Amino acid sequence: MIEPNWYALYTFPRAEKKVKDRLDAMGKETYLPLHRSPRAWSDRVKIIDKPLFSSYIFVHCQEWELHPLLWEVYGVLRIVYYCGKPAVIRPQEIDAIRQFLEQAAERPLCEGEEVEILAGSFKYISGKIQRIKKKYLVLYIEPLGSMVSVDLTKVARLDRLK
Repeated sequence: MIEPNWYALYTFPRAEKKVKDRLDAMGKETYLPLHRSPRAWSDRVKIIDKPLFSSYIFVHCQEWELHPLLWEVYGVLRIVYYCGKPAVIRPQEIDAIRQFLEQAAERPLCEGEEVEILAGSFKYISGKIQRIKKKYLVLYIEPLGSMVSVDLTKVARLDRLK
């Protein structure tokens, strides 16, 4: 018997989680890499799980099982192809994505790091972390030449926003 491979499916925009739920309900092994990211609304900031790759999900199955997924699973737009065949994702690549996300989640904010304020009167202003307390940060905002205290949940690393 041929071993199943990992394949990439392209989904409707922002439908990755629903497609994962539908594939899981069918008994398919899936992987949807998610990362925690702050999302700012006008009145609050919330940490949400966002797909690392927008509109993509990985499924572990036989190649012949892929095509029925196009019409059986609402939200799947197409199979990702490479050189005229469904693109096979090596297990090492899936493991590397998992490992990257684990390491990124464990990395805390550090003093000296640049962050952007996501809510409040200083929204969209960046500053350098001077001190880290339990629930807030003390930031130095260079254009103002002053220090401000900001709730930890209302900031994001500048490199994470790109």
